[in-house]
Amino acid sequence: MKRANTCKKRLVIVNDRMQHGYTYELVRPKGRCFDPGFKPQLTPKQMLRLGVFGGKYMTDCTGEFPAGWFTRAKLCHERHDPGLNFFKVNASLPLSQWKRKGWIYKDDPRGWFQWYCRYYMGRRIEGEDERQIARWKAMRRHIAQIKMNCSKGDISCRPVQRQALLHWAYDSRKL
Repeated sequence: MKRANTCKKRLVIVNDRMQHGYTYELVRPKGRCFDPGFKPQLTPKQMLRLGVFGGKYMTDCTGEFPAGWFTRAKLCHERHDPGLNFFKVNASLPLSQWKRKGWIYKDDPRGWFQWYCRYYMGRRIEGEDERQIARWKAMRRHIAQIKMNCSKGDISCRPVQRQALLHWAYDSRKL
């Protein structure tokens, strides 16, 4: 007998520095029922513990996500600190540049990682999910470059590309 994928729908209300009164509905179970073409290697919790986005990314929206995500997360409330990143390098563009390039979706003003966190929690947005998954898939080109130019296991090779891959839920430590 097949078990139905049921999820009690839950409404999330966001009030942080970038969104006030934004609401969304969780329609899938947390961490499951992903698009078949979307297979991230890292959860948001794992990413935050490893060190991503210079520790600045999610400092004012901890109430939106499970408290466990922030246990041992490498965060810096004051500034973007590349030293908190796993590879100790800056692999981020300023948000202003992301906006200028049209990469920011109105519901996720912080970008891809915010979309991924909300998707992981169970939110789905038709059209936007497909766009973000396509952007995630496009990051594979960096995997190919690392494999072509680095010895397997040499995590000191191409640290900026490796850090960028961590930002996109690819575990570049294993390449």
